[in-house]
Amino acid sequence: MPSPDDTGLLSPVRVGSAAEETTSDLAYVRAMLDAEAALTRALSRLGLAPAAAADHVGAAAADTTRYDVRDLARSARRGGNPVIPLVTALTAAVAERDPAAADYVHRGATSQDIFDTATMLVAVRTVDPLLATLDETATTLARLAAQYRDAPMPGRTLTQHAVPSTFGLKAAGWRTLALDARARLAAVRAGLPAQLGGAAGTLAAFHAHAATEQPAPTGEPDLGLRLLSAYAAETRLAEPPLPWHTLRTPVADLAGALAFTAGALGKLAADVLVLSRTEIGEVSEGSGGGSSAMPHKSNPVRATLITSAARQVPALTSVLYASVAAEDERPPGAWHAEWLPLREALRLVGGAARDAAELTAELRVHPHRMRENLGTADGLIVTEHLAAALAPLIGRGRAEEALSRAARRAAAEGIELAESLREEPGLTGLLPKKRLRELTDPANYLGSAGALVDRALRSTPTQETA
Repeated sequence: MPSPDDTGLLSPVRVGSAAEETTSDLAYVRAMLDAEAALTRALSRLGLAPAAAADHVGAAAADTTRYDVRDLARSARRGGNPVIPLVTALTAAVAERDPAAADYVHRGATSQDIFDTATMLVAVRTVDPLLATLDETATTLARLAAQYRDAPMPGRTLTQHAVPSTFGLKAAGWRTLALDARARLAAVRAGLPAQLGGAAGTLAAFHAHAATEQPAPTGEPDLGLRLLSAYAAETRLAEPPLPWHTLRTPVADLAGALAFTAGALGKLAADVLVLSRTEIGEVSEGSGGGSSAMPHKSNPVRATLITSAARQVPALTSVLYASVAAEDERPPGAWHAEWLPLREALRLVGGAARDAAELTAELRVHPHRMRENLGTADGLIVTEHLAAALAPLIGRGRAEEALSRAARRAAAEGIELAESLREEPGLTGLLPKKRLRELTDPANYLGSAGALVDRALRSTPTQETA
């Protein structure tokens, strides 16, 4: 759970979410210890450390109660990262069990190896439940899209009524974005790599230590490559082609997927915020939040929190993209600048996904309000339909001119467009009353909305995450 110093008071979008727990300070310590234990197991697998040493390191790493997170944070100021004091504490813990085994703690590695690997472990442990939550949201949106496949509502462009659409098509669009986000996150998650390069990415220290353990075998693949493969297997992360201390593709790819996910969920939330306005009222949150001053209010809190995340994550990811320009073989500052923005992006997106699942599961849809809103423009929303029907009769130019005059009159006098059309010179008698009623009914101008919903719903999310 989050430490007392980071309760989430100013970030309600992530409070109580799975992402909050998987990205806590303690979760990072757990991941760093897991990375250290995996390294010793990999060394043992290659005969570069006794099996007993791997067992002792694993046992000492498993007991997180031995490590004071706040003390590690204070001590990290001296070396600039938390791995250095953690290695000291872990070495002492192993020495209590077996002094000889303590020599194999962190052997050959550098701090960035452990912290980068830990960061990837934290990312995996955060993204996996996030993917499941996106699946929940997509399932709910599929149900809404099917249920309201043909429910007409105003289509809005540049804040104004445009032509009729359906709520089913809108829900299908939300689902498509959720699936797109899931696909991007799943692809990135599958490639999140372990990090192992030693001081400057050459793995030289492992060769040096190996020379003291056993003679170098002849005809074997390179030791460093074998160790990198073994380490990736022990961490259950992807094996990178190279150490990536200053090749930050994994972090940049993760940042991009998180930013897209925040935006995809933000689109859903933005629509809900508009549609739930008092004067629109086409949807409402099932469990809206109250107001400290106005007892009558039921605020769209879930959508508000998702929107807050969508507005923050792009700024955070800009720092992560900037850190790609990292100098030398180990960067001063660029690497360090990644830590907080990446964690906060994981937290915000994880919380937003949780809120999106809750929002869609409880969303109340009000088709009667949609129908009422379709009529607020007195039929003007179907002028495109009328223009297409009149053009063959009097020509496109004359039809558009007549419709413009009729529309202006309808708006100025507050009458129905159909009435204005019946009195428009040049249109009298062209369209029978029944045909005019059909043309001015928004439900008769939905185009391929239903077919598009059907096609969208045939797309199903993959369950593969690795």
